[in-house]
Amino acid sequence: MDKLRVLVVHNRYLQRGGEDSVVDSEVQLLREHGHPVELFERSSEALSSSPLVMAMELVWNRSVRRELVDALARFSPDVVHVHNTFPFVSPAIYWAAAAARVPVVQTLHNFRLMCLNALFLREGKVCEDCMGHVPWRGVTRACYRGSRAASAALAGMLTLHRGLGTYQDKVARYIALNEFCRGKFIEGGVPDERVVVKPNFVDVAAPEPASRAGLLFVGRLSTEKGVATLAQAMALLPDAALRVAGDGPEAGLLAGVAGVTRLGSLPGEMVRQEMNRAAALVVPSICYENFPRTIAEAFACGLPVVASRIGALADIVSDGQTGLLFEPGNPRDLADKLAWAQAHPEEMAVMGRTARAQYEAEFSAEVNYRRLMEIYAGVLAERQVKKS
Repeated sequence: MDKLRVLVVHNRYLQRGGEDSVVDSEVQLLREHGHPVELFERSSEALSSSPLVMAMELVWNRSVRRELVDALARFSPDVVHVHNTFPFVSPAIYWAAAAARVPVVQTLHNFRLMCLNALFLREGKVCEDCMGHVPWRGVTRACYRGSRAASAALAGMLTLHRGLGTYQDKVARYIALNEFCRGKFIEGGVPDERVVVKPNFVDVAAPEPASRAGLLFVGRLSTEKGVATLAQAMALLPDAALRVAGDGPEAGLLAGVAGVTRLGSLPGEMVRQEMNRAAALVVPSICYENFPRTIAEAFACGLPVVASRIGALADIVSDGQTGLLFEPGNPRDLADKLAWAQAHPEEMAVMGRTARAQYEAEFSAEVNYRRLMEIYAGVLAERQVKKS
């Protein structure tokens, strides 16, 4: 039996992030299983410098649509799997796939369909004011990059394509990364029968037994990641040791804090080396994370996670079983949890083993591949029913 042919569509970000890594891993996974895969990829660097042209491309990029039509005709995919269309690819690609009668599967990596900044975060707090509404508040508040003009262009694109039925009719299946996010997308208007759950995955061998010590943070040093909370918590723990892998605009908040060692941005293999030696990963985010790959990597490395009790994090990390949860934005509570972790290394080691078991059951490459094939099979079966 021939393997399914998959056309993967993705608009890469100016700064490489988790979504880009997920796309690369999923493409590699499909190819390793013998699937012909073509990557239809664009970069945000290709955007025009003209505000008017940018707005037009955001709503409907004609040149990208023409190129996708050519790719569909040449490659003849069974499925088009879309990851990110913002900002350069545009929703025009959904219509191109529909005209070619190829079903579209869309992975929802963030909340862009419902929130202009994609995070449900404003002034350091969760904000759902635009949920289920025309996002005019996001325009008046300049929620996208601090620009009312850019926010208006994005809001116009979302409103237009909601009205055209693009998101309702042109996508056969949406993939949410966990049940929390699935619920939010349905609340925001995505048809519930089209939203399924498939978490992110990593492919990591079981770690060698080794002694563990110290705390680890991995990620971008920015507001939504809770860097301020982390810095304040560490100031309350003069005897704690934290290694920080990552960089970003709030790096200065950690400067001079006792016990903090800045490592800068590290390649993946070095991050895993850090995970194999640490006693706990700290994830102090103050926003609704969808599914940080760092948690899947930590679990794969047998590393328990101390995370904010917010959104999907409270579902992914089981308090007292695969890590510890604390009140988001509360440095005192975080400090208390970190102090407990340092004082109870044996209990944390048990949590780490439980985390590895959860990785093998839910977040491994093979489990992910089987789930992805189930999703593809479902949309193809629906297509056959419509044809008959």
